[in-house]
Amino acid sequence: MKKRMVVAGAVVVLVAAGCAIAATRSGLWSGGAIAQAPRQNASRAVPVEVVTATRKVVPVRIEVLGSVTPIASVAVKSRVDSEITGVHFADGALVREGDPLFTLDSRTIEAQVRQVEGLLAGAKANLEQAERDVARYTELLAKNATTLVTLQNARTQTNIFRASVDSNTAQLENLNVQLSYCKIRAPISGRASMAAVKVGNFVRAGDSTLATLIQTAPVYVTFALPQGYLPDLRQALANESASIEAIIPGDPRRASGQVTMIENSVDAPTGTVPVRATMPNTDELLWPGTLVQVRLTFRQEEAVTVPSTAVQVSQTGPYVFVVNNDVATVRPVQVARVLDSESVLASGLEGGETVVTNGQLLLSNGTKVAVRAPKIGS
Repeated sequence: MKKRMVVAGAVVVLVAAGCAIAATRSGLWSGGAIAQAPRQNASRAVPVEVVTATRKVVPVRIEVLGSVTPIASVAVKSRVDSEITGVHFADGALVREGDPLFTLDSRTIEAQVRQVEGLLAGAKANLEQAERDVARYTELLAKNATTLVTLQNARTQTNIFRASVDSNTAQLENLNVQLSYCKIRAPISGRASMAAVKVGNFVRAGDSTLATLIQTAPVYVTFALPQGYLPDLRQALANESASIEAIIPGDPRRASGQVTMIENSVDAPTGTVPVRATMPNTDELLWPGTLVQVRLTFRQEEAVTVPSTAVQVSQTGPYVFVVNNDVATVRPVQVARVLDSESVLASGLEGGETVVTNGQLLLSNGTKVAVRAPKIGS
């Protein structure tokens, strides 16, 4: 009996001890709650990366899409019906004004030229004879040795031969012009296309394009400017502060130029106005027909800038986290524009503030932060 009572007492002690341990862990026992409270209430600092907002002089500019268009483009066509006997340029070559492009068979026109030259020589000889007759009959009429009718007939014959000379002279000039058309020369300096026809082909006047010449230096860059920026551009042109760059995707080089034309009306459906800039393009960086990114700078002004990664957007608008005494607070800002990887602020910061650039997802207004160095490669 005594042995059973000892065993039962031991079981009761063990059960009581187990209940005490469970109560302590669950927080039912006051001693456990006191021990755990400091651990639960301790705030953890969120690691963040920061930069300083900078006030500096930045350009006021916009970026829009534009296209490269040639100043001059000429479709070369034949002006006579003839056979091509020579092609004097390579496909895609750079040609100068006056360089020979094509030669046409000119033997028929040359024969006509010789024929008209013979008729003209005969008409000039007849005119000389008629003029001598007029002079002789005039002397004879003064001596009453001939009649007035004879003199008048001689004068009429002179006028007929003079008209023949004029007619043959005009015909000869026309044939010489036709003969010059048999040597087709470059009307402008530029880049030639592929020759559409080769030696031996017969071409007709104005029938088909033999080749196309496009002026590549200088060229135009045309783009559509939102009408809200039109006053800025006009003022910049008046102050001679406007500059333009054309950027080709994938090419680190830049082509610069000047705005030379603003269209005289705004396109109402799109709310834009066509603008044209002239680019020297001496190195042929801009190729006609290419789409380019146009960077138009109006002026330079002072403003506060922060990295674009620092700007967050909520339902109430853009904001940044400003760190002061290791505490992050929300600061609403207004973004004027974005330049490369920087955001130019119109309001919200004065410059010199410490703003968070990485780690914002774990932050709220008043969160304690710990500044850490930027990660390698970030």
